[in-house]
Amino acid sequence: MTTLHSVPALGTHPASGSTASRAETREQLSKATYDLLVIGGGILGISTAWHAAQSGLRVALVDAGDFAGATSSASSKLLHGGLRYLQTGAVKLVAENHFERRAVSRDVAPHLANPLTFYLPVYKGGPHGAAKLGAGVFAYSALSAFGDGVGHVISPSRAQRDVPELRTQNLKAVAVYGDDQMNDSRMALMTVRAAAEAGATALNHAEVTGLRFTQGRVTGAELKDRMSGEEFGVTARLVLNATGPWVDHLRKLEDPDSAPSIRLSKGAHLVLKRTSPWKAALATPIDKYRITFALPWEDQLLLGTTDEEYEGDPADVRVTEKDTAQILDEAAYSVRDQQLSRDLITYSFAGLRVLPGGPGDTSKAKRETVVTEGRGGMLSVAGGKWTTFRHIGRTVMNKLAALPGHPLGEDMEPISHLPRRLPLPGIANPNAVAHRLLVDAPAPGPRMAADTARHLATHYGSLSFDIARLANEDPSLAERIHPDAPEIWAQVVYARDHEWAETADDVLRRRTTLTIRGLATDDIRARVEDVLGKK
Repeated sequence: MTTLHSVPALGTHPASGSTASRAETREQLSKATYDLLVIGGGILGISTAWHAAQSGLRVALVDAGDFAGATSSASSKLLHGGLRYLQTGAVKLVAENHFERRAVSRDVAPHLANPLTFYLPVYKGGPHGAAKLGAGVFAYSALSAFGDGVGHVISPSRAQRDVPELRTQNLKAVAVYGDDQMNDSRMALMTVRAAAEAGATALNHAEVTGLRFTQGRVTGAELKDRMSGEEFGVTARLVLNATGPWVDHLRKLEDPDSAPSIRLSKGAHLVLKRTSPWKAALATPIDKYRITFALPWEDQLLLGTTDEEYEGDPADVRVTEKDTAQILDEAAYSVRDQQLSRDLITYSFAGLRVLPGGPGDTSKAKRETVVTEGRGGMLSVAGGKWTTFRHIGRTVMNKLAALPGHPLGEDMEPISHLPRRLPLPGIANPNAVAHRLLVDAPAPGPRMAADTARHLATHYGSLSFDIARLANEDPSLAERIHPDAPEIWAQVVYARDHEWAETADDVLRRRTTLTIRGLATDDIRARVEDVLGKK
């Protein structure tokens, strides 16, 4: 038995294998010449950096904010085939989405994704009939090779047993299908970690202030560290603009005369406390094209989403009163009023979908990925969806290899030679991880709470044991951050030392669930900032 002779102050425990300091990373970025500089730490940029590093390229990844700090952490948290795409006859697209969904949830990140049953209620006077939706969910499950069971129709009484707050008035039947769910912030962070483990150099909170040019070609970027104010530059043979809603802003730095290439659609969500446990999600048709979701997620209820064209500054996107009213009104089609009280709202968030430029209703627009090459040779990638993030990374890499005049193709391992289902760090069976966390706690310390063990297992996989080790060696880190949430203080130290966390929001909004639960109090925020300051 090891005796603890002294207990260090909260958050001061040294961590082995920590990420480099910001100063060290800035120096590395400024001195090396990279094959590829990826500007934008959303999932498209992260996935491309991961695949590029795996291909043998020297890769730098930077973002003006936090990794997945904007659109990529403002999704509906789904890995899905896209049931609504069947409405437009996009059968091949749905099959491809299902392939990627299954690959991620079963082989790449089973510790970060979980299967979720969806109930699609059919109400009298609704936009679709029971026969049509029944046939639709059967076809949907067939396109996933029935990997989630066979889509079928059940009675309202059967559905209400799994969703107690289901509105049953005028409910004729309920169609059933399966998809998967995730925590998008955690999935993104694990992908950054995978890129770093493959050799990529990553730095968040580093804003591009200008581009570097050599004989008219973009060969790097000038940056400012938002945390320290230090200015530095990165030189690269090729630059990828993956800045999401800001993609045209960066294209303007390359070519002031460049025409807009995208349009933006705002999607808002609400997070509420649940009045009772839900065993399934609701996907309720609003009209011929739109569906509103009510999803059990992180012990809460996630409602949304909206879909309207957005023309303002991407940094100013917010959930408005109009958004809140629309989400609650649309949820009321299938959710009982007692679950939709505004008093139950703990958090709201909005993100911007990046769509190809052009006319038409944004709700009907395809979620296509657009890759363009600018006058200075900078590649810009925009659009896509979370489910296909691996496929998009591979697509961009194939585009890089095929570029005329760029020697990257000679240096990189062909994408076709990479493992098709390369796992993310921490891959493990979360049930087995949670069990070990509960039974392996060393005496004489207190055992880990069951909800904490489950939370760690489903957000970190086998990396949970590193967090448990911190808590075992420093009892103060085993304490809950808030009594009503499963997270412990060891996660804050781990986020600081291993997950590029620099601000309280980085920790409370994206590396833990305190903010979405409405538990990020001023006191907790101050304590988190104190821990972050001890690196």
